[in-house]
Amino acid sequence: MTATPIPPSHPEAAQLERLRRAVAPSRGVVIKRILILTLLAVCVYVLGPSVLATLNAWPQVEQISWLWLIGMAAAQIAANASLIWLQSMAMRSKEWFAIITAELAGGAVSRALPGGGAAAAGMQYSMLVRAGVPAGSVASGLTAASLLTLATVFVLPVVSVPVLIAGGTVPNGLADAAWLGLAIFTVMVALGWWVLGSDRPLVAAGHAVERTMARVRPKRTLNGGLPERLIAERDALVRALGSQALYAIIASLGRWLFDYLTLLAALTAVGANPNPVLVLLAFAISQMLAAVPITPGGLGIVEAGLVATLALAGIGGADAVVATFVYRLFSYWLPMPIGLGAWIMFRRRYPQNGRVDDEPVAADA
Repeated sequence: MTATPIPPSHPEAAQLERLRRAVAPSRGVVIKRILILTLLAVCVYVLGPSVLATLNAWPQVEQISWLWLIGMAAAQIAANASLIWLQSMAMRSKEWFAIITAELAGGAVSRALPGGGAAAAGMQYSMLVRAGVPAGSVASGLTAASLLTLATVFVLPVVSVPVLIAGGTVPNGLADAAWLGLAIFTVMVALGWWVLGSDRPLVAAGHAVERTMARVRPKRTLNGGLPERLIAERDALVRALGSQALYAIIASLGRWLFDYLTLLAALTAVGANPNPVLVLLAFAISQMLAAVPITPGGLGIVEAGLVATLALAGIGGADAVVATFVYRLFSYWLPMPIGLGAWIMFRRRYPQNGRVDDEPVAADA
């Protein structure tokens, strides 16, 4: 029997056309996917040896004291707690179970997929909305928290380089690193508060970027208005954070400070004597590399970049490899099964057809 074609005027014709386009992507989409897969294959070929070299350091973890491992685990828990606190403030929600499980599950997705940040944000959004958090608060809150944490990691080198230049050789050791981290933490809190309350630093930064772009690409016509756009983004961030802006800055900095302390603890645990400022620069560079949406969670890119920058910071090659593996064990590998477990717990409490219980999740005061 021959199927009767649907005329273009039929109500289902438009829907069928959309389905056809979804099933049969355009030539441009196919080419884009091929290029992405090719780039991923090249990255695996080039960066694979660095990942394997790092993973081969696993037997040497047995030589590290359990006290150091517990300390690094505690630092990572504090880093995640800071991020969860920040998201709670940005969304103005105390649905702690939903926020915690959504963040852990989203973090696992961002580490497991190339360019997983967008997929992680989508998962967090759907989970939090299903848990009863208003959709508008979720969207604005996640955006504000993401912008603040991203801005913080890019400001870290800007603050640490002047410290290195002014201080010359910084004393080594974990205790000195803790004091230095506290000092940089205080400076960045003050700097963040200044940026949120004044237009002057944003205007100066916007004009500086425009002048730099004009010198680098003099033939390109700039539309201008970068300072105004920066101020508009800042104002939107302040509106999302409300009266919690100062605490949000502290939480954002805590997210990176405890992650940085994890790396310092890993270096000290393997017997290295790190210069904390140089390690901070290596850490900031590794976090920027992790944001490159090519491999899952920057896998391979971060390992290669961190080992190389730690070597420039005076860390021996063997110590840098082992410390990088231990640091990535706590910051990359372990969060994935933890995130899977958090997602399963969330699905049990909030099934697809609604909540298990009729009472709202208890909010902490």
